[in-house]
Amino acid sequence: MPKQSHLHCSFCGRSRDEVKILIAGQEGHICENCVEHAQEIIAQELNIRQENGAAASSSFKLSVRKPAEIKRFLDEYVIGQDDAKKILSVAVYNHYKRITQKQLADDVEIEKSNIIMVGETGTGKTLLAKTIARMLNVPFAIVDATVFTEAGYVGEDVESMLTRLLQNCNYDVAAAERGIVYVDELDKIARKGDNPSITRDVSGEGVQQGLLKMLEGTEVLVPPQGGRKHPEQKMIKVDTKNILFVCGGAFDGIDKVIARRVNTNAIGFNVNKEQQEMQRSNLLQFINAQDLKSFGLIPELLGRLPVVTHLDPLDMETLRSILTEPKNSLIKQYTRLFDMEGVNLVIDEEVLNFMVTKALEYKLGARGLRSICESILTDAMFELPGQGQKELHVTLDYAQRMFNKSKMSLLKVA
Repeated sequence: MPKQSHLHCSFCGRSRDEVKILIAGQEGHICENCVEHAQEIIAQELNIRQENGAAASSSFKLSVRKPAEIKRFLDEYVIGQDDAKKILSVAVYNHYKRITQKQLADDVEIEKSNIIMVGETGTGKTLLAKTIARMLNVPFAIVDATVFTEAGYVGEDVESMLTRLLQNCNYDVAAAERGIVYVDELDKIARKGDNPSITRDVSGEGVQQGLLKMLEGTEVLVPPQGGRKHPEQKMIKVDTKNILFVCGGAFDGIDKVIARRVNTNAIGFNVNKEQQEMQRSNLLQFINAQDLKSFGLIPELLGRLPVVTHLDPLDMETLRSILTEPKNSLIKQYTRLFDMEGVNLVIDEEVLNFMVTKALEYKLGARGLRSICESILTDAMFELPGQGQKELHVTLDYAQRMFNKSKMSLLKVA
């Protein structure tokens, strides 16, 4: 048996005195430094193997849900908008099926169906996207079209939306290539006139041109850190063939375009006046690609967004449900906030009706409800913490007084 002082590491040759730990084997020894190096080599080797085709070990394992299940989940958080929810559920389900289908030599290749959602502000476009992201087990990114400019100008390139998708899945390229991107505020990149302009439209038509290939499916070189601030960075190649793009926008003023196309002023004895009024109140239900073209989206882009759906304007009944019914409804949120202070919040039914009436007056959609709640409850949230009060009872008189005191009451009715 060799003496303790003559023991050495069989890998690096260091003696027992030069290392902290020396692990004994059958015919040799290894020190803690060599163990650490070996661990690094193993991690690198496993990483390379994973990049070379072991995408199955990705944390994003596809869990296919049926369209009815997806819609049921959306119903818990989003009130109404059944048409948009059905179309979104089917699109997401078909997206899963496209990815998981086994491609045969003579098989039919299914093309993806990118979606465009049109709806007034505060009707739930972004909420639908966020809610579906919560449920899905695929990488999901929400990007804003207003930040993009044509290549070569100050602003972000359209490729940076894929940077966010990569960041959300920890740069797992295989997972990102079957993800979903929600492009918000698409109407803000509409060209300024229906006729092609002689002058440059760097944040409008130029961006639309940049989106064309990406929406259809192509290999894009994506800057991992986004933007043009790091020109020396190594680009990542991403194939967008299996990325589903869902676009949304308010398209403010498009109802006038639809009204010109849809004749709602028919006259005669057999005309159903109630039906006409209902049609006038929700012209978005008649939207098609032609209206979007007149608004300023180029035909090439519309061809790559084949599914067009609308979100209904919110009526009194829907706004009332939004206040109380969803899992994360406003009243439940404020009740929880007061609960944290040990205060039981009680709100009368007349107060809820008052909030809904004001939200309809100002035409701010569901976001307007939050502003109205804040204007009524801000004083209480300021004063109650630390006072030891156990209950706050909000009556109609109290709500009207607080609302009239706030700056919001000075807004002009739309």
